[in-house]
Amino acid sequence: MNQYVTGAAIKRLREKQKLTQAELAELLSVSDRTVSKWETGRGVPDITFIESLARFLKVSVVELFSGEEVENLNRGANLLKGKFYVCPVCGNAIFSTGKACINCCGITLPFLESEEKDEEHKIEVKKSDGEIYVSMPHQMSKKHYISWFACVRCNSVEFVKNWPEQTAEARFRDVGECKIYAFCIKHGLFEASFC
Repeated sequence: MNQYVTGAAIKRLREKQKLTQAELAELLSVSDRTVSKWETGRGVPDITFIESLARFLKVSVVELFSGEEVENLNRGANLLKGKFYVCPVCGNAIFSTGKACINCCGITLPFLESEEKDEEHKIEVKKSDGEIYVSMPHQMSKKHYISWFACVRCNSVEFVKNWPEQTAEARFRDVGECKIYAFCIKHGLFEASFC
């Protein structure tokens, strides 16, 4: 993170929680003048206050530092509206039921948006004997391959890991409507709907 907590963020989050400067100060065991200094940029909170400050302002420490709140608009947890996050350092793949504040290897991860398909990244989906067979005509070299496929339904998520120099394919149970995703380590996330 290349910035510290800003006074504007503290003030906005404090007001959102309907706290006065005096009330926040009392919660943190500091004076209201101290909170005022933070909010006007004449001082910054000591690092020892950051975790408590985030808790009382009802945000994560990462959100407090960035000044951006993350709100999950998928309160019903419909998995078809979920988000994928992938760490560019270690390759961790994370699925969330909605927008989230995800960190891995010291990086705040943005959620992935599906890329436009091309010939190498076209997801082919076929039904066969109660299964969904998924494949891609991908080169699958050590430096450019499909890392995983995922099958997302309204109530479940399945991942299948792929390895370089193997065929880009996966099999999933055929139990109705779903979305199929494929993650290329070089070009990102690709998607196909399947009924």
